[in-house]
Amino acid sequence: MLECVFWLCLALVFYTYIGYGMVLYLMVKVKELFVRRRETPLLGDASLPEVTLLVAAYNEEEVVEEKMENSLALDYPAHKLHFLWVTDGSTDRTNLLLEQYSRVKILYQSERQGKTAALNRAMEHVTTPIVVFTDANTMINSKSIREIVACFEDAGVGCVAGEKRIAAKEKDNAAGGGEGLYWKYESALKRLDGRLYSAMGAAGELFAIRTELFEKMDRTTLLDDFILSMRIVQRGYKIAYCAEAYAIEGGSADMSEERKRKVRIAAGGLQSIWRLRGLMNIFRHGIVSFQYVSHRVLRWSITPLALFALLPLNVWLVFVSSGVVYDVLLVAQVIFYLLAYGGYALSKRQIKNKFLYVPYYFTFMNVNVIKGVFYLSRKRGSGTWEKAKRA
Repeated sequence: MLECVFWLCLALVFYTYIGYGMVLYLMVKVKELFVRRRETPLLGDASLPEVTLLVAAYNEEEVVEEKMENSLALDYPAHKLHFLWVTDGSTDRTNLLLEQYSRVKILYQSERQGKTAALNRAMEHVTTPIVVFTDANTMINSKSIREIVACFEDAGVGCVAGEKRIAAKEKDNAAGGGEGLYWKYESALKRLDGRLYSAMGAAGELFAIRTELFEKMDRTTLLDDFILSMRIVQRGYKIAYCAEAYAIEGGSADMSEERKRKVRIAAGGLQSIWRLRGLMNIFRHGIVSFQYVSHRVLRWSITPLALFALLPLNVWLVFVSSGVVYDVLLVAQVIFYLLAYGGYALSKRQIKNKFLYVPYYFTFMNVNVIKGVFYLSRKRGSGTWEKAKRA
């Protein structure tokens, strides 16, 4: 029985982090043998729809001017691009700085109710057919709005996910370096998901929806971008992944700040699994259910538990002399965790070592899924959270 449990846990961990990517790649290749990928050309200025660029911001005075310079430089007809900022609860100079820009509409109330509540309120003021969401501390490429709009030429697309990129720095710490590698891996999976059928969720740094598809979210929602985008999938639309539209932001200032993000995301992931539980009905949602469970549900639920069960199970199997294969696997696990600890020790001294921070960041992510359970129980009834500082 112990051997069965051990191999089941090992298979689950392998499938979640490696196997699904392999299966997905093969499925995409088989599909594209029969279905040719369609390239959508960019629209001319006369055909472009009006778009609202929506930013939910809280005390972002340090980046307001840079963000607005970036926004005003976007390659999109000025009379068709509207800027809307919702700054609820901000107590710094964010609003004062925004008032310098005549094209910006500012929504503000003194009470801070969380990002989800702010977005719900802001969407009541959006009148354009497409709304693009982006964060105050992320800069987007000049062609991004045109690229996103082109994806909506497919009537089956209800949401477009842009690509998130972490700004590479010569002296990245473990947080920035680990996060950068993670997002390269995550972007590759999203790209394949989109080619198979639909991307599994959008990142708040840059994504867009058809305004008519917006549904108000519970104000306690922690992952507003994920819930909003996946509810659109639940209604039968697809999320197109657009790598040509990308948002760039710095990595977390250090691992302590990155921990804030990962624990909150893990808690939001658990919350999302329950709120989107209908998507796991494969008889109703077919390929979407397969993608959703494989890409999201497993890594936010049972896979981290399986990962951390492997070591004690392996020790016990070695203790009862179950075979040399378990001796080898135990040695491999011990080496892996020693490397992870080495990465942790170096990160405390702000020293970068790619060979060590990969196992450290992987372990760190899964530990924080466990911590997310406790975060979720503490934050029940609240959609506010503490921002993580960026490098």
